[in-house]
Amino acid sequence: MAFAIHRGYLPGCIGRIAELHARYYAGASGFGLAFEAQVASELAAFCTRYEDGRDGLWLALLDGRVEASIAIDGRQAEREGAQLRWFIASDALRGRGVGRQLLGEALALCDARGYPRTRLWTFDQLLAARHLYEAHGFALARTERGAQWGTPVNEQLFVRERP
Repeated sequence: MAFAIHRGYLPGCIGRIAELHARYYAGASGFGLAFEAQVASELAAFCTRYEDGRDGLWLALLDGRVEASIAIDGRQAEREGAQLRWFIASDALRGRGVGRQLLGEALALCDARGYPRTRLWTFDQLLAARHLYEAHGFALARTERGAQWGTPVNEQLFVRERP
């Protein structure tokens, strides 16, 4: 089955993106309610203040259902860099190239807007994601121990300078 990429909000996407994150990270990292609530509330706030052109939201759809997402929050792009957020793919799409395509779309927006840098936070257990980030020009800038999602992890800041 082929997936389709949709740019922008679709009804139900906030809940679905939060669900994808909650299910994946509960199994992979032991994250629970605090993490799901944070994803849902921050994503809802992002969608509410979304400005087309400054920000970006891409959804990968399979049979009309959101199965992957990525977002660029450009609100602080000039000071701190655009922030890449909510990058996730379901088991139905993982390994089918959707992540590479979504990341390419997001970074194309950053380049077209002339954002001086793009940053993202992740943690050290996500090796496949790290490989994808590094293949797209991101470099590890900082690592720190944190427990903001309910389980202690080594949080990592990756930065991509404007090409």
